[in-house]
Amino acid sequence: MRTNIVILLVMAAYFTVADIAYAIWTYLDTGVVEPIGTAAMALLVVLSIFIAFYLYSGMRRTATLPEDRDDANIEDDAGEIGFFSPWSWWPFMIGASSAVAFAGLAVGWWLFIVAVPFALVGVVGFVFEYDRLAHAH
Repeated sequence: MRTNIVILLVMAAYFTVADIAYAIWTYLDTGVVEPIGTAAMALLVVLSIFIAFYLYSGMRRTATLPEDRDDANIEDDAGEIGFFSPWSWWPFMIGASSAVAFAGLAVGWWLFIVAVPFALVGVVGFVFEYDRLAHAH
């Protein structure tokens, strides 16, 4: 996690320098600072710092991870990653309807409007998959 934090802080420093250079460049080129690009790069700085802070606060609360130790082996991080539904069709429905929805942004809004209800049904089905019928807990 330390490496990720350092990478994000280096990214924040780079985006800060790039944002300042972009503001100066647009000012010298047009006589005014271009607000959209400057604000977007400033938000990249904020985003990088937010994620680095989140990882840092999580690192303080948890034990040292195997990837942070120099003497760790690959198998030290082995084990259960999480629970995945082996026969679930809901992720496919979410992915397909999301693909159609994003294609609808390019093709036409009518396709987007048709795909959004299917995506919502897929999300609800995926969330409540184990709350009913044979798989209920």
